[in-house]
Amino acid sequence: MTRLLDSSGVSLEADGCTLTVEGQVGFEAASALAEAGHSWLVDQPAGTAVAFDLSGVADVSSAALSVMLEWARAARAADLELQVVRLSPALRRLADLAGLERLLPVENAGA
Repeated sequence: MTRLLDSSGVSLEADGCTLTVEGQVGFEAASALAEAGHSWLVDQPAGTAVAFDLSGVADVSSAALSVMLEWARAARAADLELQVVRLSPALRRLADLAGLERLLPVENAGA
């Protein structure tokens, strides 16, 4: 497990091919979080299957969803396969409202 960011109450770790976020993702931390994840993604070999785990994000956060969408774009541009996105219940509700389950491989609740 590699810690990529630990700042402003939020942490980002890479474990295998999974980016894991924990804490409270506010707009003050979103830019650094997006950059750290983007840098990790572009370093992965083309064709790698990656996953995003935001199940440890504490609050409903449009900033966290923005970061996740930025990472999805970076993964696509780096020719990576986004295999699954795990969301906390609060983020899942927000993603459902935004219709993101049509755009991303969001893991079903209870899966």
